[in-house]
Order: sequence, then C-alpha cells, then structure tokens
Amino acid sequence: MSSIRLFILGSLEERGAMHGHALRLLAEEEHIDEWADVTPGAIYGAFKRLAAEELIEPVRLEREGNYPERQVYAITAAGRASLTEIRHEALSTIAYRNDPFDLALARLGVENIDGLRDVLETRLAEFRARLEHEQRHVEHIAQYLTLTEKHVMRHDTHRLRAEIAYHEELLGALPEIVADEKSRKA
Repeated sequence: MSSIRLFILGSLEERGAMHGHALRLLAEEEHIDEWADVTPGAIYGAFKRLAAEELIEPVRLEREGNYPERQVYAITAAGRASLTEIRHEALSTIAYRNDPFDLALARLGVENIDGLRDVLETRLAEFRARLEHEQRHVEHIAQYLTLTEKHVMRHDTHRLRAEIAYHEELLGALPEIVADEKSRKA
C-alpha cells in the first residue's frame, strides 16, 4: 500500500485536476508529513510514476504570472480503480510497527541498567512535548478540518497518550526491573 499514491489520487479525485506544485503545497498546508508517511518532497517522483502508469493524465498547461508553465493532471478511470483498491487496503490493513526501544530494553543487561531512568525520563519528556505540540496544532487548525480529519488527528493524540502511560508505568516499575536484572547476574 502506497500512502503517497493514496494522497495524490485521493486529492485529484476530491479536488479536481492539479499540477505537481499545487499538490506539494496542499501536502504542506495539511502538514501531511506529521500524520501520514508522506513527505511533500516525494510528490513529484510519485506524480511522474502515476502518469507513466496512466493513472493520471495531462489535461492542460497552466501559467500563473511569471511562474513557469505547469502541466495539470487529472485522475483517470484506471486511477479511480487503483484509488479504490489502495483506499480499501489502507482501511483494512493494520499497520503496527514494533519500536526498536522494546528490543533494546529487553536486551539491556545489568551493566546498562543504571542509565535507564534517564533514558525513560527523556523519552517521557519527548512524548509529553509531542502531545502538547499536537494538541496546540489541532486547536490552531481545527476550524479548517473536516470531522473525519479531526478524528485522524485524535488518533495520533491517543497514540501519544498511550506511550506516555506506558513510560510512566515503566518508570514506576523501574526498581523491580533493576532488582530483577541484578539478581540474574548475581
């Protein structure tokens, strides 16, 4: 499943024909890199691939002011069919990624246990800062979001709260973890 294809095809279906620069501006406006695995810089390459696969097609050239001429593309029937498949796959697939932190914690060893509190407190502070930033950001853009987009933003907020709860729990269990690690090496 390609998130960038989903973004481009979905945007063309929803908003109509656009050129690559307009899509990039849309991605930046929506801060897509903060809540999806799409980077605005990757749009041009994906745009060219979609055109080569005939999922989008040129419909006109456009020139605004002193800017260079830009090719405007629209989604094709094949692009709509592909979008339907990609969207179905994205909605029905659970993307759960393991955090390398867990493996590092499981293989920490007694010789590294003393620095764990600092690591956990640093991670906890980072998650709290991200949550605070996310909440401020959502408040700032709430008036521009659809109800569905608000729920997308809440999903990230819930994930951050879960990480905070986990790290707080881990910090609380730290004395037991230290004792367990030290008893294993004794």
